[in-house]
Amino acid sequence: MPFVSNDEIDPADERTVVDEGLEPDEEPGGDAMSIAAALQAELFGRRLMLATAESLTGGRLGDVLSAAPGASDTYLGGVISYATDVKMKVLGVSEDTIENHGVVSAECADEMALGVRNLTGADYGLSTTGVAGPTTQEDKPVGLVFVGVAGPHGIRSRRFHFSGERAEIREMTVKAALDLLIESIRTD
Repeated sequence: MPFVSNDEIDPADERTVVDEGLEPDEEPGGDAMSIAAALQAELFGRRLMLATAESLTGGRLGDVLSAAPGASDTYLGGVISYATDVKMKVLGVSEDTIENHGVVSAECADEMALGVRNLTGADYGLSTTGVAGPTTQEDKPVGLVFVGVAGPHGIRSRRFHFSGERAEIREMTVKAALDLLIESIRTD
């Protein structure tokens, strides 16, 4: 895939799907390692590469992906963009997105996924952003999470609202991100 700057692709021009869903969402099925192994098989079978951009998961998504057998054949690496400045300076999330939607938004998840895809040249960029708790952020509730996927056929994001402790919300986010990427690959 050729490198494309975030200035050249406007996420608003791409396909974006935000599922409102019921609140709170149920925990995604299966354990993270099993889901990651299934994802690795999908990526390897299609000769696809993946990169991640993480906020609330703080590297856990990359940890799970790199622990799965065959990871070096499909996973390029990731950016842990916990701070807003890193989201903007490294991943290219726009100031307009931050000001108008916040870092806990579908728009931010979209731009993070696109940014890491462009940065690394991966076929797919996968992002996580949200509120793990214990307090709200940007007046958004604990458990509100957005996962973004940028791939060859556009960008999609999904909204989740998980309940539980901080560690549980982060783990459910990892599993939801892996599930959404598998779904995206199979439908692209």
